[in-house]
Amino acid sequence: MTLMSGNESPNEFKLDSVATDCIQSVTFGHHNSQYLLSSSWDCSVRLHDISNNTLRAKYTHSAPVLDAAFQDSHHVWSGGFDQHVKTYDLNSCTETILGSHNGPIRCVEFSPEANVMVTGGWDANLKLWDPRAPSAVGTYGQPDKVYTMAVCGDKVVVGTAGRRVLVWDLRNMAYVQQRRESSLKYQTRCIRCFPNKQGYVLSSIEGRVAVEYLDPSPEVQRKKYAFKCHRNKDNASGIEVIYPVNAISFHVGYNTFATGGSDGYVNIWDGFNKKRLCQFHKYPSSISSLCFSPDGQYLAIASSFLHETEETRDIPPDAIFIRRVTDQETKPK
Repeated sequence: MTLMSGNESPNEFKLDSVATDCIQSVTFGHHNSQYLLSSSWDCSVRLHDISNNTLRAKYTHSAPVLDAAFQDSHHVWSGGFDQHVKTYDLNSCTETILGSHNGPIRCVEFSPEANVMVTGGWDANLKLWDPRAPSAVGTYGQPDKVYTMAVCGDKVVVGTAGRRVLVWDLRNMAYVQQRRESSLKYQTRCIRCFPNKQGYVLSSIEGRVAVEYLDPSPEVQRKKYAFKCHRNKDNASGIEVIYPVNAISFHVGYNTFATGGSDGYVNIWDGFNKKRLCQFHKYPSSISSLCFSPDGQYLAIASSFLHETEETRDIPPDAIFIRRVTDQETKPK
């Protein structure tokens, strides 16, 4: 395993003009590695040009924004505490409210294979939207509040409160394909799917990550496993501090993945070979979101105070770091 110290990061820079409150999500488009979306508790959605470190566009909701996603190169969708599903046309700088949930909207994802937008909310509903209309085409009840979800080809994997995991087929939403319970004992924080679409990685608030497979056959299910991470043991006292694992992002080319925790660290893992490839230096605050660029050259790292402690003095400013990653850090060995 390679350890990258804070003084050895000439391949990393901070974005200018970022949000002034917790950055809840950062995401690239499916095919463009130049533009990054960030959504924040300062009620803004921002479009960053990482090549030139400039803010290209910004629009707002009336309440904190929890997620945003690209539909294509010039249409963005977003949602949050105002419960509205909003689209923004980057060419004409016009915004439209398309509909709403009956609670905060936690997740916004686009499925290129099914050509639908998917939103998940704390109203325990999943909604599908036709981006051509654009309008809602269906509402699908979940067992509890939607905390996280990930598109996996023409499927969507949904993680809810109560440690439940549901697998839906976006081409046939008449019934749930699979109902599962998380392998981890504590609340689910993030789910992301392997680029090869064979399975997903799930993290919890208790410093642990599970690698799961979608194929329900017993021989494939035997391959699943879980591991501890984002923990810090004090050798003097023997006390181990366990941190939530807030963020996961996959490297599309290598099927390796990054995790980010409230310990302020980012780790890169080879899930198939059960190895940690490297750990970056400590960031100023909790890692709230991560996203690899589609070309696999960059990792966007959001560092934000998540109010997990009562200590509110000297809080570092919210930041987005863009790290140019190397094969040494991301390629299976």
